[in-house]
Amino acid sequence: MSLWLLNHFSTFTLAVVTVGGTVLAAVAGSVLLRRRYPSLAGGEHNDMVGVTLGMFGAIYGIILAFVIVTLWTQLEETQTIVATEATDAALITRDAAAFPAAVRAGVDSAMSGYVHAVVEDQWPRMRAGHPSYGATETHLRAAFHVLQTYDPKTEQEQVFYQQTVGHLDDVASQRRARITMARQELPPLLKALAVGGALVLVPLTFLFGMRKLRVQILFVASVAGLVGFSLLLVFVLDRPFSGDLSVSPAPYREGALAQYWPATQR
Repeated sequence: MSLWLLNHFSTFTLAVVTVGGTVLAAVAGSVLLRRRYPSLAGGEHNDMVGVTLGMFGAIYGIILAFVIVTLWTQLEETQTIVATEATDAALITRDAAAFPAAVRAGVDSAMSGYVHAVVEDQWPRMRAGHPSYGATETHLRAAFHVLQTYDPKTEQEQVFYQQTVGHLDDVASQRRARITMARQELPPLLKALAVGGALVLVPLTFLFGMRKLRVQILFVASVAGLVGFSLLLVFVLDRPFSGDLSVSPAPYREGALAQYWPATQR
């Protein structure tokens, strides 16, 4: 369900629904409770509610901050993995220029098929939450086969051969890391804690009585808006390959790899 929402609605739409919905629900709940219990406006329980709200808010804020920072770090790590994989693929393409024409053509064919498979086949699978090694396995095996059957003759070819094999090993390693990242998501217990904390914190603000209704609405709406925006960040950052804030496959179309793409697709 979360993947479907991320892939079919913009972040702005999700923000309006999440933050706006949280604020409207909180304001409505506060007004209804105030009408049901008019004595709350006197603020006779504000001391106890204030202490409880402050303590719970601090704990919940620390938890949310930890979750958001963790997810943001995960997104940055995923971007680094993608950039590194694309860089290694580009270096293979450049190094292959030192090989005989037949070997160079074989490497180019394998790497062209690989980057196309990553962008056109593997990326949609990761975006949908179903990453697969099979989408690129054939092309990666083809690249290894070309190098395994080639025996470099000159010292220059041997130097570039060693570098190419090393970069190809790195591509395989980064591919595994990328697919691993595509499978990761926030543990259910942390999700339950983030949502459950909001369901406790926001209603607590209803009990903090103020004589002027407008002031109380502003107070409740401010807390609800902050909580709603934090939950939105958790939601959109949870899957690094889905939604508007997802990692882009652009590195596989840039630099030395641009030769494998028509100008209109770069």
